[in-house]
Amino acid sequence: MRVIVVGGGVVGTMHAWQAVERGHEVVQIEREAEARGASLRNFGQIWVSGRAGGEELDTALRARELWESIGERVPGLGFRAIGSLTPVRGSREYAVAEAAVARPDAAARGYKLVTAEEARALNPALRGAFEAALWCERDAAVEPRTAQLHLREALKASGRYTFLPGREVREVVGSGAVRDDHGDVHRGDAVILATGAWLSGLVRELVPELPVRRVRLQMMQTAPLGETLTTSVADADSFRYYPAYTSEALDELNAEQAQAPIAAAHKMQLLMVQRQDGGLTIGDTHEYEHPFAFDTLEDPYTHLTEVVESFLGRPLPQIRRRWAGVYAQCTDTTRVVHRQQVADGVWLVTGPGGRGMTCSPAIAETTANELGW
Repeated sequence: MRVIVVGGGVVGTMHAWQAVERGHEVVQIEREAEARGASLRNFGQIWVSGRAGGEELDTALRARELWESIGERVPGLGFRAIGSLTPVRGSREYAVAEAAVARPDAAARGYKLVTAEEARALNPALRGAFEAALWCERDAAVEPRTAQLHLREALKASGRYTFLPGREVREVVGSGAVRDDHGDVHRGDAVILATGAWLSGLVRELVPELPVRRVRLQMMQTAPLGETLTTSVADADSFRYYPAYTSEALDELNAEQAQAPIAAAHKMQLLMVQRQDGGLTIGDTHEYEHPFAFDTLEDPYTHLTEVVESFLGRPLPQIRRRWAGVYAQCTDTTRVVHRQQVADGVWLVTGPGGRGMTCSPAIAETTANELGW
């Protein structure tokens, strides 16, 4: 079988991985020299803790297994089973963490409510003031800026994989066949359009009323911290954002404890992961209304710096990079992904939202199973 994958991001690359693993030949086409979208501009978190129950959690947990097994074979991914801590302050935040631990699926997530002392034993870099923390053992991390490169090198070693960069697919020209902007036709038994947040051009022609929207976020990265951040870290604003924390306690938090004005204005939460070079990736904001701003705003970075410093109990290292990114999200946010046959032999897979890095291995596995690869 021959599979054509359009899109060089993590969702496309994981579809290529599934096809090669099952003995098939793959041609992967990317319009840039390298993927440059959300697959690189993210935290690299394999983020189980905040996922909604049911299909979303099942997908995240399966993806977590797949990431670990792939990481054993591709060490360059930098897979690390580091878990996460969400420090809490005050009775309302504590109550939300308590409610999370009481969920029927808490054990599957690896939830545990720990004291501040226990949290510092797990992550000694957290020297700031907080009263307790929600620990999620199942969270993990990879290196987002280099993951696709290492995955592709492993795919090339199979002898059944070809990567074609700098080509934009413009047209479906038959069953399982597409033409790129060089005029070349690529034929296979199946075409997977994994184009991420690129929803114009061919995608719009194929699905004019696609139930997927684009979301913009801002992030930053620091110089090396000078010590190990042994877990990823979130703040209690993440309780407001992720569906796993829905509870009466969260309703009370939202009603009685407002977000900081900057955080509320930019729909913010803190997520923080240490990179292998020692720097910290920190974010993020959410912007949903089009057209998006073309510039990055400083107030969110100031807010994030203050939150991080309050947890670390020390000044943040110098900020070396700031960036914005855009990802695709199903307008029905309860859906893990939008998967649709859009032409004979052609399937569109997009819209995982902020779950793309976390869930992509399991999303690709489901596609492969449904298509009978």
